[in-house]
Amino acid sequence: MKSFNSRLSDVISEKVSHLCVGLDMSPEGLGSTDSSLDTLKAHAYKVIDATQDLAAAFKPNLAFFERWGSAGFKWLEETMDYFGDDAIIIGDAKRGDIGNTAKQYAHSLFTHFGFDAVTLNPFLGKDSIAPFTKDSEKGVFILCRTSNPSATDFQNQPIGNELLFDKVAQMAVQWNRNDNVGLVVGATAPEEIRRIRQQAPGLPFLIPGIGAQGGDLEQSMKDGNVDGIALINVSRGISFAGDLSEKAIRNAAQDYVNQMREITIDES
Repeated sequence: MKSFNSRLSDVISEKVSHLCVGLDMSPEGLGSTDSSLDTLKAHAYKVIDATQDLAAAFKPNLAFFERWGSAGFKWLEETMDYFGDDAIIIGDAKRGDIGNTAKQYAHSLFTHFGFDAVTLNPFLGKDSIAPFTKDSEKGVFILCRTSNPSATDFQNQPIGNELLFDKVAQMAVQWNRNDNVGLVVGATAPEEIRRIRQQAPGLPFLIPGIGAQGGDLEQSMKDGNVDGIALINVSRGISFAGDLSEKAIRNAAQDYVNQMREITIDES
């Protein structure tokens, strides 16, 4: 069987798409804090239906399911069954805990829910990552330089002549023994994308921060796809586009895909 990174590369090539659709299904996104769970479910399935053939990957954010308690976990199971087989499904869980606990998280996310990949926090080190990387067919995206405003509080702190996110990138390369490790690098930090790519050639990037957070799509595509491949994640800009109709959602997704296809990647 192919490694996760090889499969991801194949899916991107086959669909001619770097788009990852983030599923952050909040009542606020629908314009009302009183939206019911059933209303959110229907909207989530609408987003999937509208973008299934355009997206190389989907990224359900577990927080938006967990907020509903046991009903939310059931909804997540139903959503995993709803996806087709031609897209990568990334569980945006940001897990990170000691070895024995990490094993339980890995079993939950990979075996029970069936995600193809998950996001992980590397703060606890190698033993918090290793349980997720044993199976080469399952992937991880390690938080390296995130897109949020306060990311610099820790991630840009100096360690000798380097910064903390440099160390994360270097460790991720070492942990990529089964060709299934990637990095989360935010589009709101374009200089860091370029810098991290130089330190982690070949590792796939998951790049959030496009759309509502104001990241630079063109620069993210150019720097993320040199010496490796990058998924460009868009959440609110697609899931809650326009009048929230399936047509508006699809048009938004198609527009992002078209923009990405028009960007020339300099691989020299």
